[in-house]
This record gives sequence, structure tokens and C-alpha cells, in this order.
Amino acid sequence: MGTVVIDKLLQTVVNLGASDLHITTGQPPVVRLDGHMRRLETKVLEADDTTALMKSITPERCQTELQEVGGTDFGFAFGDQARFRVAVFKQRGNIGMVLRRIPYKFLTFEELGLPPAIRECIERPRGLFLVTGPTGSGKSTSLASMINFLNETHDHHVITIEDPIEYYHKHKRSTVNQREIGVDVPSFPEAIRRALRMDPDIILVGEMRDLDTISAAITAAETGHIVFGTLHTNSAEGTVNRIIDVFPKEQQDQIRTQLSVALIGVLSQSLLPRKPKGLIAAYELLIVTPAIANLIRENKTYRISSDIQTGKKFGMRLMDDSLFDLWKQGLIEKEDAIRKSIKPMEVKARIENAEEGRGDDEEDDDEDEEDAGPAKGRVRPAPKK
Repeated sequence: MGTVVIDKLLQTVVNLGASDLHITTGQPPVVRLDGHMRRLETKVLEADDTTALMKSITPERCQTELQEVGGTDFGFAFGDQARFRVAVFKQRGNIGMVLRRIPYKFLTFEELGLPPAIRECIERPRGLFLVTGPTGSGKSTSLASMINFLNETHDHHVITIEDPIEYYHKHKRSTVNQREIGVDVPSFPEAIRRALRMDPDIILVGEMRDLDTISAAITAAETGHIVFGTLHTNSAEGTVNRIIDVFPKEQQDQIRTQLSVALIGVLSQSLLPRKPKGLIAAYELLIVTPAIANLIRENKTYRISSDIQTGKKFGMRLMDDSLFDLWKQGLIEKEDAIRKSIKPMEVKARIENAEEGRGDDEEDDDEDEEDAGPAKGRVRPAPKK
């Protein structure tokens, strides 16, 4: 069992349009298709098989890291069909792997169903724009789509800092330099500091996971650059709180002030099974208006959600409204809408009212008119990180 087999497995993933391939001992390879795990009809993998599969694709430096710390990540290209982001790890002393497929094709905002107001947000000359959501909610795909849009429409210098590089960007109208942590530069904070000396217009920070990275990203956004970042938070309000909570208590007031000036917006997303098959994304969008900047500065983040509700005219929307609308259009199951919601009891009550014909609030009708653009209900491709 060597490269031939890994090639066959990857070809299967591409042919099926699966999002992930799971390899572990004691069962056949498993793919994730439309959010569900499916076993492939091949032999049960033994320890030797998983080790051979790992060695056939894992670079030397990553094999060393695997031995030293029990896990490693890297990206690699499968011919011209797809790229994969690979996580290799040990479990019960054996090798396990998860390979996530990264399509080559960039999707438009309409194909992704992204809120139309995104375009305006990302064309600003400076500030911090965050894309958030759990692992596998499509953050990388949305960001790649935004970078690609700017690459095609603006003459910018774009620097991406990723771990590992996922989507490959060609130079179009913009110049795009992509730096991989562990290959091109040792760490995120170091890469951001260096990027500021490279005459950037846009800096993409793959993951804002610690104080140093978050602090460097905010500084970069304040100094006249657009900074894109990702966080594993589920809502706009949660995102603002998470950033502030990373800092020591005595710095939090200062960070609130900095963030209120630097933050442009937060897009939170969640990926759901689409009826009858495929995946579709629900979105929450916060755009930082002067009123919201005030809430951040004055530590009143608990009021952000109600300001998003009243900020529909700016293109804002709440995750729970997005989920309710997808259910109303018959695109997702009621149970999925409730499961992914921020306030499940409220969403459940709204859906039950609608089912009994008691109707939702009046503003729903306006919403439908606003939302009736081409973006609605397009198929969402396999999810990324």
C-alpha cells in the first residue's frame, strides 16, 4: 500500500466532491460527504497501511515533527485537481490522518451566498475585518473569495500569512505574496511585524490564536492597512469579547478603544446540510457603525446583537435570522436551524409559530425583498478550515 493507493483515495475524494478523507487503523478509509461520514468499500486499514500512506505524502520536516510532538500539518497539491490540507497525528500509538480538500476554483460572493454589504467593508482603506466560525465552517473559502475579488479589482500588495497555505493566489491586478508558518517565517506575530515593512495594502492573518498575534493584527489595522483575520467564535458579540478577554485586565480598556477604531466588521458563519444534498452557509454580519464603536468602547457588547437587528439598513444580519430564513425557504431542516442557532429556544418558537401559520414579525416581509438577490440558496461547496 503506497502512493498508488493514496492517489486512488484522493481521486475518490475529488470524484465524490467529499470535503475530507479520514485515515485511521481498524476501519476502511472514511470520507465526509455533505457533512456525513461515509466508509469507503475497501480493506480495513492496519498500522502498516496508515504508516505507509503517511510516508507517501508527508515531507521529511513534518515526519520529524510528528515523531517529536505527535502531530504535524502541511499542504500539498494533488496534480491540478485539488490541494489538500493534511493533519497527521498519533492515536493509540498508531498513525492517523485527516486530509481536507481545498478546491482550486474561487467562488464568487453570490455563489457563497455572502451578504452583499461585504464588498463595501473590504474595499475600505484600513481596518480589521474578521471571519469567524467553528472549524470546517468555510472561513478559509470565504476569505479566499474576498482576497480573489480584491486581487481582480484592485492594484494592491497582498501578503497572506498561513499555517499551512491553503488556496494558491496568482498575481492578477494585485501582487500576492503568501508566507507559510514554519516554512517561510517562524510565527504569526513575527510575520505580521515583518509584513509592515513590505509596503502592504492587505495582510491576511490565517489564525489569530494568541495575544501577540491579535495585538500585532490590531496595530497593523490601525496603521493604515486592511487586515483580515479568523477566530473560532460563533457570533459577532462573542468575537469582540474573545479579543478583549485575551488581554490582561489592565490593558482591556485601552484595547476596547483601539478595537472600536480599528474594527470594520465581523462575518460569522456556520455550514449546514442543504436539502436535498450539498451544504449551505448561514451568516451573521456586524458592520461597525459609530453607535457600535461606542458599545465596544464602553464595554456594552451585550447590546451588539440588538444593534445588528436594527442595523438591517446597513446590511447587517443576525445568525438566527439567517437560519430562520434558510428554513423558511425550505433549504435546511428545522432541527439543523435550531441546532446551529445562538438562541435555540427563540428560533424554535419562531419556526413553530410560522408552522402554525401565526407568522413571524412583519419586518420579515421587508427582509425577503432585500434578500431576494441572486445570492439566495446557491450550492455551497465542500467546507474548509
